[in-house]
Amino acid sequence: MTVRPDLPRDAERATSRPAEGRLYRADGSNTGLVWQLPEEVPVAIMHNSVSTAVMMATPADLEDFAVGFSLSEGFVTDAASIRNVVALSVENGFCVDIAVDEKALKPRTARALEGRTGCGLCGVEDIADVVKPTAPVKQAFALDPVSVQRAFAGLPVLQPMNRVNHSVHAAAWVTPQGEIRLVREDIGRHNALDKLLGAVTRQGLDRNSGFVAMTSRCSFELVQKCAQMGIAHLVTISAPTGLALHLAQGAGMTLASRSPDGIVCFH
Repeated sequence: MTVRPDLPRDAERATSRPAEGRLYRADGSNTGLVWQLPEEVPVAIMHNSVSTAVMMATPADLEDFAVGFSLSEGFVTDAASIRNVVALSVENGFCVDIAVDEKALKPRTARALEGRTGCGLCGVEDIADVVKPTAPVKQAFALDPVSVQRAFAGLPVLQPMNRVNHSVHAAAWVTPQGEIRLVREDIGRHNALDKLLGAVTRQGLDRNSGFVAMTSRCSFELVQKCAQMGIAHLVTISAPTGLALHLAQGAGMTLASRSPDGIVCFH
């Protein structure tokens, strides 16, 4: 059965703004143009109305983002304990408040955490907290390179934001056969993944029933987030870093990337 992918429901919101520039061509000619720049705004993630983190993100699918971030970073230990999620516009940005059972909350630090869009460190306070131990994950199916190729081929047409601004990353939830079921976009690669993980969780999808495909390089924090959620296969356009592969091998995950000659799988 063919299922229409669930595109970001608020992708039509103001996630970019126009900027005037000039296009300079190789033949020496130039012309004026308008380029759409992706928005990047502060998003406060709150648990039971107490701030946990402030992240820079693209203002779309913020409920998914907050849930995925909370689970993939270990701030919430049980998805079933989340009772409600509310996203609100506030001065200079947004806040997302998650109502969750206190027993499922990680003990809070003395201050809220701050994370920049591209750092992937989510405001960690100590260098020892950067690389977190990854628990073993269960592989329910073998990753098929043909399915990976099919996912990469189908992903560009399912990126509505990127068609406008050509600047954001996408994370997709893909069936073992290579069919894309969900797509989420953000200026930050780890934000896009958190949005996807939140969408998978909120829609009650089996995390063993698919793999994650992303338009970015494979850095260590992407592996950590997938391992935290029990996802066994992560595929990215670019190759993994050495640390990403080391963590994936320790967790029993499969990584894959695209090369000029095909798909490279790392076990």
